[in-house]
Amino acid sequence: MKSFAGKIAVVTGGGTGMGRELVVQLAAAGAHVSTCDLSDERMQETATLARAAAPASDIRISTHVCDVSDEAAMYVFRDEVLAAHDTEHINLLFNNAGLSGGGSVVTDSRESWDRCFDICFNGVRWGVLAFLPALIKSDEGHIVNTSSVNGFWASIGPDRPHTAYSAAKFAVKGFTEALITDMQVNAPHVLVSVVMPGHIGTSIVQNSMNFGSRSLSAEEKELMSLADQMFQENAPMTAADATTVILTDVLAERWRILVGDDAYALDSAVRADPEAAYDGVISEILFRNLNEARDALEAAID
Repeated sequence: MKSFAGKIAVVTGGGTGMGRELVVQLAAAGAHVSTCDLSDERMQETATLARAAAPASDIRISTHVCDVSDEAAMYVFRDEVLAAHDTEHINLLFNNAGLSGGGSVVTDSRESWDRCFDICFNGVRWGVLAFLPALIKSDEGHIVNTSSVNGFWASIGPDRPHTAYSAAKFAVKGFTEALITDMQVNAPHVLVSVVMPGHIGTSIVQNSMNFGSRSLSAEEKELMSLADQMFQENAPMTAADATTVILTDVLAERWRILVGDDAYALDSAVRADPEAAYDGVISEILFRNLNEARDALEAAID
């Protein structure tokens, strides 16, 4: 695929962050785009930005409320997308939706753990299964699944459990790598890429609060809003810049897409000395900005 112009793209989690930027930048490149999210309000904002960025008025942008962890809902989403574009095929599938939660199997609830895993992994699984027939019907297709640096390094520091998200992102990485061979054998015109971002300035903290497994108190919401602000402000890379990297590498047909200097540094460090990656030194170096944000949040709580 040498250009996105005229292609039909599907993006999950398009209400904020990299999902929003994928919709906007794809539209700016001349693609027709459908997106889903749990927040219709945020998606409408995305759609307005995408239409403004599109080079022509006939670029189709459609929005759909859908919980990606719900298999049946994803098939409804698929049918709505095909109807919106009056087509039997799509060219691009970006399984981007995600949230955090279920940090510890000891202290966090089963519901919190399952909610995070179901969104981050099963959302990718159902996305592939729902849209694969439409991808196969295209002349050229590409599946792009978002994992994380936590998909090859299951830690955000020695004192912070991160089990559900890390397990899900490892699963996304393995599933996507296996899909490469599956597509080469059964649908060689459908390419596959796994995206592994480092710390990117997105609204994942806010989204996890809004759409997680439990209701939060007013005090908890206030603290989480502060954490969201700090997470975004201390990020070394914006969602817009991260998305530009992703789309550039998709056109270059790269199957493994690292996003951010921290992702490259961590990848190298883990490959060079896996045991040292868990001794806390690497996390302090690579996630210094994130740790500073957490320290500020904890000071505010105290």
